[in-house]
Amino acid sequence: MSTEQPSLEQFKELLARARQEIAKVIIGQQEVIDQALIVIMTGRHALIEGVPGIGKTLLVRTLGHVLGCATGRIQFTPDLMPSDIVGTNVFNFEKNEFKLVTGPVFTSFLLADEINRAPAKTQSALLQAMQERVVTIDQQTYLLPENFTVFATQNPIEFEGTYPLPEAQKDRFMLKINMGCPQREEELTLARRMLGREAPEEVLSSGAIQSLITSDALAAMRQTLDTVVTKDELIGYLVDVIRATRTHPSILVGAGPRATQSLLLASRAKAALAGRDFVSPDDIKSMTVPVMEHRLILRPEFEIEGVTVNETIQQILQTIAIPR
Repeated sequence: MSTEQPSLEQFKELLARARQEIAKVIIGQQEVIDQALIVIMTGRHALIEGVPGIGKTLLVRTLGHVLGCATGRIQFTPDLMPSDIVGTNVFNFEKNEFKLVTGPVFTSFLLADEINRAPAKTQSALLQAMQERVVTIDQQTYLLPENFTVFATQNPIEFEGTYPLPEAQKDRFMLKINMGCPQREEELTLARRMLGREAPEEVLSSGAIQSLITSDALAAMRQTLDTVVTKDELIGYLVDVIRATRTHPSILVGAGPRATQSLLLASRAKAALAGRDFVSPDDIKSMTVPVMEHRLILRPEFEIEGVTVNETIQQILQTIAIPR
């Protein structure tokens, strides 16, 4: 594919083909795939939450293959050190010099598996990489690939021996992608495919999945989002939604300015994914929960009563007038 900026129609067609290729491996999960593509197209990062065996690792590997980007994986454990992530300088006795041995962070799509199992010192090793796309090793700064994207996973049901992510780190993830179990028909399809040669892992490794673009072309595609228009009244609506989280009675800590930026970019990418050159209120509403769910902290008394963050966000959306 050419590295020139594609038109909006070409952008839509290419991502539609990417969806089809990814769906050959990832059964169902269409919303998850779309949200992952939105994160990649906006150059941000995602927190993926789902039970073990749901296909989180396979999703990242498939995205990398279809979009022509290298992938890496880090299994976070309590004994993982920062140098295990970014790399270190190793002395070469034969040449009498230090040589940089890069860590797994030097890739395009990085799967940070069970990120909450590592202590804060190790988690923080990713902060500079996520924010600035560089890492510092022995006071020397190194650039990461242009398409560097972190997909960090969490297990929602097992918290023994984990270290909850600090709010400052969670805020650096554009979206929280909830990856649930497939529907019955989708799981039946998966079960049948496992008995033959069409198991998802085999399909991916067999070469049956097309690599549609290159990493350079992916960077050029991001420029297409600049052609999507967001009207001032919709920007005002979006800001009002974010600001309402700071005064809602059930919310202890509301969303900050980075959430405003994330919701704006995610809504624009959502519109482009649909092939539209303008953002609609529905784009904003559909991206509000993924953008804000991991950023809001409820007051304890409301949590005890069973109030959820998702319900609170829906209440806020119902109270803010949609511009006409």
